[in-house]
Amino acid sequence: MAALTGEPGTRPAGTLYLVDASLYVFRAWHSLPPDLHGADGWPTNAVHGFARFLLELLDRARPQHIALAFDEALDSCFRNELYPGYKANREPAPEELRRQFGQCQRLCRALGLEVLADRDYEADDLIGSACVQSRASGFRSVLVSADKDLSQLLGEHDEQWDFARGQRWGAAGVPGRHGVEAHQVADFLALTGDPVDNIPGVPGIGAKTAAALLAHFGSLDALLARVEEIPFLRLRGAARCAERL
Repeated sequence: MAALTGEPGTRPAGTLYLVDASLYVFRAWHSLPPDLHGADGWPTNAVHGFARFLLELLDRARPQHIALAFDEALDSCFRNELYPGYKANREPAPEELRRQFGQCQRLCRALGLEVLADRDYEADDLIGSACVQSRASGFRSVLVSADKDLSQLLGEHDEQWDFARGQRWGAAGVPGRHGVEAHQVADFLALTGDPVDNIPGVPGIGAKTAAALLAHFGSLDALLARVEEIPFLRLRGAARCAERL
């Protein structure tokens, strides 16, 4: 079978499930009562919830190829060196949760599943690298996560799967969810900012304005190279927008 090189119409050689494991550990931590404990007295609620999710995923998807990505360093990564304010709006992860992240990783390995984790890179980064590398080898990816940031990875054959809500979408479904094409998601967030991660955007540019700018220029690089055109666009506050850029 031909390798999936990104050319339209090429059939994928297989499917790789890439799981945003950290997301589901956090969800279990916040949704299950803290009175679940192991023999040593430490909480195990996140492990219980994550294990239930994982077993259900394996039963429903029956994947031949799967990897689970974890945030190894919960409070810092290379982005904090670039921008110290990154995720500074979040409370540090308590030790009770940190321990369970390690236990969830050990659970995955005990089941014979591939674990992706790194001290400097987040789960999103590892998923992105695996998605791109596997695509070059002919595989399509199913990204098991509700994280909007991951939509930028979707190629022609890929899917994102919000497991909890039972929703799946490909690249063609991204504009309906985020207002821009999949390949524009990173530029969109650069313009609007992302309060979840404490990343500021361009003051005064919201989602609608950012989407309109990217629809016209195609990319942030093209926008910045032709910023003098912005005041002439049929866009509310276009002149002020150009000044801010």
